[in-house]
Amino acid sequence: MKFEALAIPDVKLLFPKKFSDERGFFSETYNQTTYADAGIFQSFVQDNQSVSCNAGVLRGLHYQCTPYAQDKLVRVAHGRILDVAVDIRAGSKTFGKWVSAEISATEWNQILIPCGFAHGFVTLEPDTEVHYKVSAPYTPEAERSIMWNDPDLGIPWPHEESDVTLSQKDMQAMSFADYCRNPDF
Repeated sequence: MKFEALAIPDVKLLFPKKFSDERGFFSETYNQTTYADAGIFQSFVQDNQSVSCNAGVLRGLHYQCTPYAQDKLVRVAHGRILDVAVDIRAGSKTFGKWVSAEISATEWNQILIPCGFAHGFVTLEPDTEVHYKVSAPYTPEAERSIMWNDPDLGIPWPHEESDVTLSQKDMQAMSFADYCRNPDF
């Protein structure tokens, strides 16, 4: 497996090997020992899956407060997404900065997003299926959301606002300025 740090080095791209033959393919998408050998020591406790019927479905920017904060390991089984991680660690030198990467079934890549980052993605194709591992169970009362299109963050999403499909919860997300007044990390 190949590992690659992004511009914010705590966020990493991972490239599992894929072995193909006339039957199809096999891939080991997670191996705790392989990850530990690469310096990735997160322990995952829950697997999640989402399927989005259309391009332009945007989920995020989500995080959970401590002590329920989640590391996430995200991969795409079908389709493509633009995945975004925003550093929300108040003392960090990259606080308020973001990184993004296209994650796709074709590239067979993954992205590791550690605690202290707000996470979101938008589907780039219809029928996109996303799988992700998290290091803490989903805890509704600890869940928070920052506006996906917050002007202070300036994330250049690939779809016009009118072409994005959001949940009701994400439509009511806080601004980054509100987060900065009382940061959770």
